Amino acid sequence: MTLTFQALREAMRDNAQQPEGPARNARAEQLLAEAELIGEPPAVIEALGHQLQAYNYSSEKAKMFVPFSRLLRMWDDDPSAFDAYETHSLHWVFKWVSSGMLDQPHIPLASIEKWLGEMEHRYRLAGHSERAVRQGEFRVARHIGDRERAERAYAAWLAAERDRMADCHACELHGQGAWSAELGDDEQALRTWAPVLAGEHSCAHEPHAILASSLLPLVRLGRVDEARAHHLRGYRLVRPMESMRGSVAQHIEFCALTGNEARGLEILAERPAYFTDGGDPDSLADFLAVTALLMDRMVALGLGGQSVPGPAGSSWTAAELAGHARVEALAIARRFDERNGTGRVGELVRDRMDSRPLLDRLPLGVRAAGPVPARARVPEPVAEPRDLLAEARLLSAARNPAAREAWAAVGAAGLELDALARAEVDDHRAMAMEDGPAESVRLFHRAAEGYEAAGDRGEAEAARARAAYAHASDGRLAEATSAVEESVARLLALHAEGAATPRQTAGGLLSRVRVGLLRLHDEEGGAAGDGGPGAGGPARGEPADGADPADRLARAVDELVAFAVPYGDDPAVADRVAEAEATRGDLAAHRGDAEEAARRYAYAAELYHRAGMPWYAVEPEARLARIALHQGDLETAERAARAALDHGVEHAGAGGQTRLRLRLAEVLGAAGRFDEAAAHALEAAHWADEAGESQGIGAYARHQLGGWLLRESRVAEAAAILESVLPDLSVEEHGDGMVVQTLWWLGDCLAALDEPRSAAEQWLRAAELAMAWPEQHDHAMLANLAAQALLRAELRPEAAAAYERAGELWSALGDTAAYVRTLRVRAWIAGADGDGRALMDAAAEACGADLAERGETYVQAAELLGDTDAAVALSYATRAAAAFTEAGPDLRDRRTAAELLTGWLHLRLEDRTAAAAAARAVLAEHADSEEAAELLSRATA
Repeated sequence: MTLTFQALREAMRDNAQQPEGPARNARAEQLLAEAELIGEPPAVIEALGHQLQAYNYSSEKAKMFVPFSRLLRMWDDDPSAFDAYETHSLHWVFKWVSSGMLDQPHIPLASIEKWLGEMEHRYRLAGHSERAVRQGEFRVARHIGDRERAERAYAAWLAAERDRMADCHACELHGQGAWSAELGDDEQALRTWAPVLAGEHSCAHEPHAILASSLLPLVRLGRVDEARAHHLRGYRLVRPMESMRGSVAQHIEFCALTGNEARGLEILAERPAYFTDGGDPDSLADFLAVTALLMDRMVALGLGGQSVPGPAGSSWTAAELAGHARVEALAIARRFDERNGTGRVGELVRDRMDSRPLLDRLPLGVRAAGPVPARARVPEPVAEPRDLLAEARLLSAARNPAAREAWAAVGAAGLELDALARAEVDDHRAMAMEDGPAESVRLFHRAAEGYEAAGDRGEAEAARARAAYAHASDGRLAEATSAVEESVARLLALHAEGAATPRQTAGGLLSRVRVGLLRLHDEEGGAAGDGGPGAGGPARGEPADGADPADRLARAVDELVAFAVPYGDDPAVADRVAEAEATRGDLAAHRGDAEEAARRYAYAAELYHRAGMPWYAVEPEARLARIALHQGDLETAERAARAALDHGVEHAGAGGQTRLRLRLAEVLGAAGRFDEAAAHALEAAHWADEAGESQGIGAYARHQLGGWLLRESRVAEAAAILESVLPDLSVEEHGDGMVVQTLWWLGDCLAALDEPRSAAEQWLRAAELAMAWPEQHDHAMLANLAAQALLRAELRPEAAAAYERAGELWSALGDTAAYVRTLRVRAWIAGADGDGRALMDAAAEACGADLAERGETYVQAAELLGDTDAAVALSYATRAAAAFTEAGPDLRDRRTAAELLTGWLHLRLEDRTAAAAAARAVLAEHADSEEAAELLSRATA
């Protein structure tokens, strides 16, 4: 059946709301065919305009010239067939066509210049300013590299009067700022773009495009925090828009030049059609050029063989795609240059592909799927073999954490080592535990044999004590306890003979403390015994002598301190005492004595500093920060967390950096300093990625980062972070509370970004999880938020159902006011002609003795029914005034407002006397009431 003209217009409006792309274009083509069947020129004109707009905002821009040519012929044949809107639209799209021709290398330059002249002629006839024409001329001159003409046209563009044919302010500012950036003036570019970035001007594609264009200027100026924010905010905007391939290319380029290659790969993978869509060759060249740039970065990082997303139909490595993209980008550039008679496009493409990184890394906060390319490292000079050994021994003597790498270098150097040196290499490799506890046990025992062969019985026994700790780390606690006790006994005997140094003996005593601490933790976890349940042997957390693990550990600590204190001036022993004090802090925390724990941790850190080993103070400082935070002592918590980060930054490694930065972030967040907290959480997320812990502690860091950004009202950034973390969260690993909170925050962000439907989806997902919680307040709140968002999204049936569910939950919780509000909203959704009145009556009844809520319900009932049944509405308004009167003088303003409402309803019912009486009653109490005066004037007119 042929559509009516009105139905055609509604169908075009619906199609205009669909996502950009081939499906929307195909529908526009169908609607043009329907318009032809209607047989009215205005229907065809509107359908052609709709089709042209669909093509322009898609990857099929080359198709727009046909409908435009047809529209122009229809105008020339009969301008009267075009109404005012369509006349304006025809002249408006001249700009699209002239700039669109420039993006098609098969269209001769002479034809483009001819169309520009045609546009100027028709604009003059229609009485339009030449501003849009000069802007078009500027684009042509800039594209072909005619700098002198571009500058003349640019000046004429800005000098011409702005009229209805000028591009919107946002688009004009984008072009002007881009010209400044091309001329090398990044500061001026950003000043030009500032009004759009601040939200003063916007349109369908702005600030989307400016956010993308601003990325590299901001990085070049060192304004990296703004660049990060613009990437997070901007990519969310362009991601669903097929027509913005050029802006997507700028985001990929930014990633390639700031150490975010993995993020760039993820963006590439999201739009495989971008590699081949040929409707807009200009943006295709942009996309291929930045693809080549990104792939070259991968090759430079030694990842040329890694599988990467590329054109469909083939599998690609980074090296293969780098070559393919470069060839294709240059081929398109060559077509443009042959058309233009210049080399400008090829020059720009080559410069872009050959760009050098601007930053080694710029943490973005989001985690890209897949492996994170390792950062290239500058090789350090290789020391002479004997220097390596001497350096390792010096670092060991200083108890410097860098000793581990130094000994690894000795082991890898292929030196001829004596028995002592071979034992030292094995000992330090075992301490690293990089090959697992079992391998460390083997290496410790081999080291002990080497020390024995070298005549150092004390170090041999200390190595066996360390092997016992490795046994304990492998879960063999009973065996480890027995072995370490034997080693400690032998070390004390050797020390008495003068055959073991204080450092070696204290080291054995410390190994016993460490085994005891592992045993205590195991006992807390309730692990099964070594022989399994019912095997008859002692449990792993229950020593054979029946002693409490905490008491036994405390005695081990006391024995270590008693032995070591006389040698406290020896740095090789002092750090043992400091660790013992830290363990006393652990024991105090285990007992629930937070104050004692904090004191012990602070003292342990102090001892490490006295010994000249600040790197070992990191752990007690971090624990002190945690304890102080839980106690609410934010000053101490911050001081300790900052100290831990300062002292650990050089040696902590990626995993340590993650935890130290996250600890400080948590303290700052608790203090309400969300901006600083977010900065440290951002770094924590980056280091979690480097440590391979993206899905564990990295997900927690991003969760917190998103929450703190939201509290800073940086909602677009927060949304991007929270969206990126959701795939990494699971109830099993992270708990339903963290998942619900993330979804809740994301819903808040999306609501603030005016994406109510998406916000409702997040809140409903959160509500589904909260449904199982014993306490149902959060469930009710989430259901209510989802209902509000669905109503904002104009999904009225879904909103009504959601409000009904929220009302049931509020009712079950005994929150009458919240329940009543859901009934009132449902009444408004149902309307006066539906169940609205019945729902308002139910709400009034549910109010019970709450006169304020009952009065408000009657007011809303009157407003709902006022246009359809003024008499019934009047009865509700009268009851509202009575309820507020009964409630007392505190609600006087609401009472007089209800009385005014009765007056207006009397007037609608043509009872002027009653209306005037109501107005005078209000004026008696509020002589300055303009509304009451207006009512009285109308009632007495």
